[in-house]
Formats: sequence, C-alpha cells, structure tokens
Amino acid sequence: MTQQGVRWTADQVLALAPDAASRKAGSKLGAAGPWSEAGSSDEGTVWGLCKGSGSKPYQTVVDIADAAGPAYKCSCPSRKFPCKHALGLLLLWAADDAAVPPGQAPEWAARWAAGRRERAEAKRTGAGSAAPSGSADPEAARRRAERRAERVSAGAVELEQRLVDLLRGGLATAEQSGYGLWEETAARMVDAQAQGLAGRVRELGAIPSTGPGWPVRLLEECALLHLLGRGWLRRDRLPAGLAATVRSRIGLPASADGPPLRDRWQVLAQYDTTDPRLTTRRIWLHGADSHRTVLLLSYGAAGRAPELTLPVGLSLEAEVSAYPGAGQPRVALGEQFTPPAPAAIRPPGMTTSQAVARYGDALRDDPWLESVPVTLDRVVPTPDGDSWQLADADGDTALPLTPAARSRPGLWRLVALSGGAPVRVFGECGHQGFTPLTAWPEGPGDAVALC
Repeated sequence: MTQQGVRWTADQVLALAPDAASRKAGSKLGAAGPWSEAGSSDEGTVWGLCKGSGSKPYQTVVDIADAAGPAYKCSCPSRKFPCKHALGLLLLWAADDAAVPPGQAPEWAARWAAGRRERAEAKRTGAGSAAPSGSADPEAARRRAERRAERVSAGAVELEQRLVDLLRGGLATAEQSGYGLWEETAARMVDAQAQGLAGRVRELGAIPSTGPGWPVRLLEECALLHLLGRGWLRRDRLPAGLAATVRSRIGLPASADGPPLRDRWQVLAQYDTTDPRLTTRRIWLHGADSHRTVLLLSYGAAGRAPELTLPVGLSLEAEVSAYPGAGQPRVALGEQFTPPAPAAIRPPGMTTSQAVARYGDALRDDPWLESVPVTLDRVVPTPDGDSWQLADADGDTALPLTPAARSRPGLWRLVALSGGAPVRVFGECGHQGFTPLTAWPEGPGDAVALC
C-alpha cells in the first residue's frame, strides 16, 4: 500500500488470521470503541492504541507496504501472528477512513517501521552477510549428497520388498495387520532420508479404513509408490525433467534455480494444511502477462502460521524463480517491485472438460500429481445425489467436487454466491474431482475465498 486511498476488504484482512479464534476475536476489535490515536501513513504504516485489561493500552503497528505480506508488532503477550489487535486495527483501517486518518506516525511506530525497512534493504543489497556464498566446501557437499543418495536407494529397495510381500500375501492382509506395519515402514523411509516415500507410505496405511472400494485404491497407490521407487533407482536413465520430478517426490531438497520471471501476480488462493510437525501454507498466483499459475510454499512449526501471507484478491509486481521438475508449478518469490494492492482483473477460465484434459496432460510429466490449478468459467454448483458438482452453464459436462470440498463451509459460500447463476471458480482439479478455493460472481464483484 503506497497510496493512501487503496484499502483492503474485510475478507482480505480476515484471511490473515492464523486460526478461527483469532478471526472471531479480531472481528470484535474492528470497531472504533477500544482504539485511540489510530492513524496511517503514505509509506504503508498503520498504528493505534487498543484498550486492554491492563492500565496501559497495547501499542499495535502494521507495515502493509511489505511486498512479502504485512508485518506486525504489538505489545500484547499473544504469540499469534497476527494477534487479534493487529487484525482489529486492519479491519478498522479497511472500513473507516475517519477512524484511521492519515498522519504522522508516533515515535514507537516510526522506529519499528524504519528498522524493518533498513533490514530489508540490507538483505536486498547483500549487506551484512556473514560469509561469501562460495565459502562452503563443494567437495564436502558432494560427498554428503552421495551418502544420502545411497541411503535413499537402500530405502527404495527395502520398500520394493515390502510391496512384494504385501501383494504375495494378498491385499486383505493390509486390513488385518493394521496401521502399525505401515508406520514402521514409514519410519524406515525417514531413516533413509526419503521423506517423500515416508509420506506416501503413511497414506497407504490409512486407506483400509476409508470405506468400500479400499482394495482398489490401495492397489492404485501401491502401483504409484512402486513407480516412484523404480524411478529413483533408475534415475540416471530418465529425461532430466522427469528425473528432477522424481527427486522432488522422493523428498530431496532443491533450489529454485530457474530464470527469474517478472510479472504482475494476482493472488488466487491461500490455505494451510497441518500435521503434528508442520504447518504448510499454499499460495496460488496467476501472472497477468505470462498467464502462468504458480505455487508458493511456506512453512511454520506445528501450531504456528507461516510468515508469508498474501490475502486473496490482491496483486503485486514481483519476480519468481521456478524449482526443478517437469511441469512443476512451485516457485520461490524473489524481488518485489510493488506492495500488494487490490487486483483489477480476473484469471481467464475454461470448461470442465478442458480442466480434465489439462490434468491428463500434466500426468505425463508427473505421474504422482494429485491435482492441477485451473479456473472454471461459467459453472453452476448443483447437487448430485448426496454430493455436489460444478456444471457448465453452456454445455452438458460437469466436475464432481472432492469429498474434502463437500465438507467445508466454503461450499455453502459458493452456493450462496452463485444463487443458481454461473460463477467463475479457481481451484484444484485432480483424480478425486475439483476442490474450489476462490470464486467470482458473474457480474462485477470481488473475489470470495472459499477455504
């Protein structure tokens, strides 16, 4: 936000919340009542004092001009980022010009904002780096990589034997042996430093409890796991792009070494997934000029939200660099040239049949791909027995929604937005169906996050 007149919507502010409790608490603080001395600057700083339970109000300041997402500082004891006070201040700023007027930042807010920008500039220019990038020992790095490759190969061979034993004994034994056998196998893959194999093995262990038809699903996943293991063991015979995809699926680290691509990137969706160890944030971006849809991944410790935040409906001009792998959408965010601002355009859409064809094409480059990002144009959410589907308004084809999508509140938000009329929907299309993440009404209107 470099222009004082650019304001976010309440939905964009609430998308920053780390959890539902923070969203609810922040909404209660989005009115002028508890706030005093609130203000904003042309540089993108918003500040205010919020009355709390103590004698001194909490000092809250937000830097909205940071192109990597807003940054927050609050004197409250909360360990959540953003805390409810930061959310409340942004909601107040988004809704009421008079409550957060332009002005001169107080010393405590100006000092924090200036320090942040000095550190960002030092990082951008490379000042203060601890050591030159070439100081690492390349020979030692090569030996470490070789040792890890040997461990992964040993793990892949062991996994192959486990799969052979399963098929020889019959798939019914998987239900009888329970989850413990698979957890033991996954632990062995972790020891082999093959995190990708470990994750897929854990998924195998959960399949027998997924209801009717589980043997077919288990056999399909066993085949994909076998293909991944064989791909690793014969990686030297694969095309370079597919070999890079195999390394990525195995779980080996990689750097975003693709050439920088500068574009005006629109934020299509942002959502988190969690496990006992990690919170993973996925942010989908669409380039206005390149017409590419790319994925940013960021991570946080279990129970804590990742730092990178880009609310749906905003756009920013920036460079991104691709990670290796044939058809892989993942990129790293590079230099940002403008702060996030409301997007004025929508991504182009396609029909449901074109979306299925795109997923099929992508599987040629990555057989283990769960889904691809697509935007559907002029579709109508309609019930289909006990489930839901997105039907083409101008054709006779439809895409079923995934089981996960049918259980989310976002489904009803999508149905309400449509009201029986066509909408444009961005989401992920895969072998289980379509998961809607963001939607736009047929006429004028802002993006509505569904996740």
